[in-house]
Amino acid sequence: MGPSAVNSNRVQPYRDEHLLIDFDQQAAILDAERMILTRKEYDLLALLVQHAGEIIPREALLMRVWGYGAEIRTRTLDVHVRRVRKKLGNYADQYIETIFGIGYRFQPFHAPRFFQRPSDKPAMAIWA
Repeated sequence: MGPSAVNSNRVQPYRDEHLLIDFDQQAAILDAERMILTRKEYDLLALLVQHAGEIIPREALLMRVWGYGAEIRTRTLDVHVRRVRKKLGNYADQYIETIFGIGYRFQPFHAPRFFQRPSDKPAMAIWA
């Protein structure tokens, strides 16, 4: 394989106003700070982000990240989602949505979850 074949397999990084995921470097950066994630936490976040906007069933997440089949009953996924949410801080609820009884969904930051008009208050008011 020549260099061009390798480059064609590169996955474009995910980027929004707060979060950058560089899939090639396996790095997650939140507000310019590199997130300290375990291997499984990164794998889970990366998988959700690669399917942004889609609901991913629990079984699919367990299979893809841990290699567990549907017959295995475990809270591992919930524990890891909780840890990733904690590391996402104030953005946790915006980014990772629980679809009860089904699985989880990653929402890009700009997804209009709540109706907010950005013109209501100046962006820098918090620092004034």
